[in-house]
Amino acid sequence: MVEKRLGALPVAAEFLRRLDVAGIVDEVCPGGASALVTHGQVIEALVANRLTSPAPLVRVEDWARCWAVEEVFGIEPALLNDDRLARALDAIAPHLEHIAGTVGARAIGEFGIDVARMHWDMTSMSVHGAFPVEGQDEDFPVIGYGHPKDRRFDLKQVQAGLAVSADGGIPLHARVFGGGAAEVSQVVGAMKGLRAMAGERDFLMVADSKLVSYSNVRALLAAGVQFIAPAPAVQVKDEVYAALDLAQATVVDWTPDRGAGKPAERREAYRVLEDTHTLTGPRKSDPPLTLRRILVHSTANAVGQQAARDKRLAKAAEDLTKLAAAAGGRHYKTREKIVARIGVIAAKRRVTSCLRWTVTDNESGTPVLAWHFDTGVLDAEAAVDGWYALLTSVPADQADPARVLIHYKGQGAVERRYHDFKGPLAVAPVFVQHNRRVAALIQVICLALLVFCLIERQVRRALGPQQTMSGLYPDNRRVRPTGRMIFYHLANSPCGSATSPTRPPSRSPAASNSTSSTSLTPTSDKPAGHRPETVTREVRA
Repeated sequence: MVEKRLGALPVAAEFLRRLDVAGIVDEVCPGGASALVTHGQVIEALVANRLTSPAPLVRVEDWARCWAVEEVFGIEPALLNDDRLARALDAIAPHLEHIAGTVGARAIGEFGIDVARMHWDMTSMSVHGAFPVEGQDEDFPVIGYGHPKDRRFDLKQVQAGLAVSADGGIPLHARVFGGGAAEVSQVVGAMKGLRAMAGERDFLMVADSKLVSYSNVRALLAAGVQFIAPAPAVQVKDEVYAALDLAQATVVDWTPDRGAGKPAERREAYRVLEDTHTLTGPRKSDPPLTLRRILVHSTANAVGQQAARDKRLAKAAEDLTKLAAAAGGRHYKTREKIVARIGVIAAKRRVTSCLRWTVTDNESGTPVLAWHFDTGVLDAEAAVDGWYALLTSVPADQADPARVLIHYKGQGAVERRYHDFKGPLAVAPVFVQHNRRVAALIQVICLALLVFCLIERQVRRALGPQQTMSGLYPDNRRVRPTGRMIFYHLANSPCGSATSPTRPPSRSPAASNSTSSTSLTPTSDKPAGHRPETVTREVRA
């Protein structure tokens, strides 16, 4: 008898079949007539690998031998060797956008996903390794320096963009970008991809402040695509917020999920006002664009900003008090040294605007520092706490200011999917030597994320809109099932050199390789002592 792990393979295979991933890939990447396995079959196996055993992408054929891949997908493990995987990634690399768009459209039709509102955002993955620019294929996203989300400016990066539906948080559209690609320049391309995928359906595009540029807004208005995005801070002066009367703002009847269980007096409250905002183009001949501007006040934001300011002032006061005591001493004998140190403190603690100081000499010629914070400036800063602005093209008769805010608050869905992208499915040690394979592999992980989220959505729909489950956590509390917990309970214990079942999930966006390779890492966290579901097959001589 041969015993193999089954786990979530049948579930993944069923969703891949309904999405027709293999058929879509084989249509644009046909293999040779004598091929023992098609490119589409290999990509489906890679997606299943990411979903069931997201360990570093090496020795996939060993994973296929431990798992019932041959029984479920009909692929012999030996056919999933490193060379065959590389050829499949090379084959799909020129067709990533077509594959992503076609699979996304298939998901909309097959699972009845509502695309009336889509949330767009981008994330970055730092890459360890050489990857010189001159050695990369410029027809594919180039790995290079940019503005990484993890602040690792010393590392090169590659970026991914996701468009997630408000219905179930399904990542229906995914694109891969080079490390130096500016987010503001990708909005129009994402909009066109979403239009092609959605077909005749109208949709609302929700994004972050990178959407708000004259060229982006003009393109969205010309295409008839409605949008909501926060106004960049530089486009709305503090004087605008300071002049607002909070008492005249309308209270929004909405509470974030995180505050639903709190007493009413401790819940975050929102108020909204409305006016207009005008965008001007870079040329005098560009017509001005007038948008609705929703001015939002959040009590939680106000409290957080006040606390942050108090913390900055306290630390600055501590530094300045020490400097005043040290003035005229060994380290700060001259006025010039004291002034230089004040500049460092003011910049580091971000109190330049409110700090007032003088350096004078006493009777003995020793420099003396006197300082205080300008209360008028601090009061002006406090007056704008909690305010921010949203810009939208949605007509007022379709959404009032409160509804616009509620639509925007769904933006957290795409952030949660990036958490899944870099967590259970994982982007990090995967060893790939060419930037075209890096792009193809990230697209494969995006397909795995799509299946992951569809499974979560289908389970929740089967339960009903408010139904919860017990038994998912050790304390038996009732919760809505997440994709992570669904796969957690379907997962098998690892075999051979696979990831330990008790190892906590890795959040690292990339791991290193000694040569020019990328790591993109997955993780696995399964209950200790969990007995894997297996499939047995009698082997006859």
